Amino acid sequence: MTNQEALWDTAALVAATGGRPVGALPASVSGLSIDSRSITPGDAFLAIKGERFDGHNFLTAATKAGAALHIVSEKKLPALGRMTTPLIVVDDVLASLGRIAEAARARSQARIVAVTGSVGKTTTKEALRHALAPSGLVHASAASFNNHWGVPLSLARMPAEARFGVFEIGMNHPGEIRPLVKLVKPDAAMITLIAPAHLGFFRDLDEIAAAKAEIFEGLVPGGTAILNADDPQLPNLVRMAREAGVSHIATFGEAEGADARLVRYQTSPDGPLVEVAIDGRIVVFGLSSPGRHLVQNILAVLLVAQILGADLGAAVEALATWRAGKGRGERTTLRAPKGGRMLLIDESYNANPASMRAALEGLGAVPMGKSTARRIAVLGDMLELGDHSPALHAALAEPIAAARVDRLILVGPEMKALDDVVAGGPAHCTWFETVDEAQAVLVSEMKAGDAVMVKASKSIGFAGLVEHLVEAFANETARPGGSSAEGGR
Repeated sequence: MTNQEALWDTAALVAATGGRPVGALPASVSGLSIDSRSITPGDAFLAIKGERFDGHNFLTAATKAGAALHIVSEKKLPALGRMTTPLIVVDDVLASLGRIAEAARARSQARIVAVTGSVGKTTTKEALRHALAPSGLVHASAASFNNHWGVPLSLARMPAEARFGVFEIGMNHPGEIRPLVKLVKPDAAMITLIAPAHLGFFRDLDEIAAAKAEIFEGLVPGGTAILNADDPQLPNLVRMAREAGVSHIATFGEAEGADARLVRYQTSPDGPLVEVAIDGRIVVFGLSSPGRHLVQNILAVLLVAQILGADLGAAVEALATWRAGKGRGERTTLRAPKGGRMLLIDESYNANPASMRAALEGLGAVPMGKSTARRIAVLGDMLELGDHSPALHAALAEPIAAARVDRLILVGPEMKALDDVVAGGPAHCTWFETVDEAQAVLVSEMKAGDAVMVKASKSIGFAGLVEHLVEAFANETARPGGSSAEGGR
């Protein structure tokens, strides 16, 4: 292993964890892993005990995968038997991961942003990764590593030479963000939007805002809070930021006075054209991913780029080629059973009332290629809404009508509240208990010209429904923008 390939010198790992070396440790490790299935040769494997699995039971698998050393608990050592792989023995493996994360932050000169919010966290994080890359090495958390193990693992994996760090921080209970942001110590802390996600664990939006505002407590002195100027919770968030000692606040959105403000959003066959006012200048650029709601993420990204000292022009150019991730509005053109084309809009990654409304708005913005074409919305349960669930599901009737949905397919017990409201309305509606029932009907009904949008909470299983539709209708092309269900003809 060359020095350039090393993520951590093992002496630094021992010092950070306060652990005890056993065996002949390698000089360095190339990475850190808590999953034996994702190990690459040269990694250190941290045997964390989780809710369902104990990493100590996978040490043999980790060794076979090429782990250079294991970080294990002192309590587990007697049961491990004779180990050929060298060890760092610690009091608590998860706590040791946190200590490595602290050491990673202490050695880093990177400019760091932490992102939270009810919607758009992962999308914004990935757009930041893309936009900052032309200005230097970017380290960003993988997938949605935003909880009590994902954030410290992401931070511990940050290379010492990174110029920028991007960390997503999530929560579904009060008090969860505070310890994580105090690890990350960001230069900029962003709240994308306060919306009724995880409302089953909170009394109201004010309580959600208070929990999200914990992110201000980890800002470095002189750091900046980045807030959505269009969020009704903005006054509350500004007040809580001030109470946390934040002196610099910047905003993004469509409201007058926003530091990064949307001037114009225009759809076209090649994707949206966006005009933004920022830092006293106007920038105009195209996007590969359609959807007006995504522009909020883009505005926030440009504001972060400016605040962290990245090249704003290079960030704009990079964003022109960025695409939202799988299940976040990805558009695919399918072949219809009797010829022609259909448009599939995959919003299956997750759902809450705010993102559901945005997805329906996106469906409504799709121009229909001919008079017989239909807008079809396939909607599944939004979870973790508690006692608010019936009312929040029923409230989707308004954006469904505004999107001019022709066919509505609902799935799951929570969606029954919406079915009761829209039954007999202009959108022909059918409710199903299971995804499989809905899938069979949808496949039998789809025809040329249809635009189909699929959205539900992740655990409902709509990702499998999307895969089935792509297979059933012989995927033709994945289209970055898209204008009509007839392929822009």
